[in-house]
Amino acid sequence: MSKTRSQAGFSLIEVMVAMLILGIGLVGLVHGINTALVSSKEAETQSLAALLAAGQIESLRADGFVIEGESDGEFDGDLSIYSWKQSVKPTAPEGLFEVTVTIEKTEGGEELYELKTMLFDPPVIREEDEKDRKDRERKKRGGS
Repeated sequence: MSKTRSQAGFSLIEVMVAMLILGIGLVGLVHGINTALVSSKEAETQSLAALLAAGQIESLRADGFVIEGESDGEFDGDLSIYSWKQSVKPTAPEGLFEVTVTIEKTEGGEELYELKTMLFDPPVIREEDEKDRKDRERKKRGGS
């Protein structure tokens, strides 16, 4: 009587190969998820920096006047990890200013975003009163 017995199950080699393929697949999957999370966080940081820079320019515009020079500061509350630098330079024609706002991390000073724009602040034209005009005309004629 010869009995042939069919063997059910997997050999040790088959199980090890399956585990190797599964391990390589999981490593790739975890790496892909990690890359997506890092990219998402970077995009969030860039978007926030762009909004902060635009907000800083809008607050300058809302002041109603532009003063040339450089200034800096830090944001409050949850945004205290960010700071800003602002540069206002006059350009031609008179009253036109180039405004540059740079957003940085407070710790380390890593520059995250820079926004440049042009703002127009019309020069103040003072209307002369009658007395000033007459005095100027008198000086031109040579009489005092």
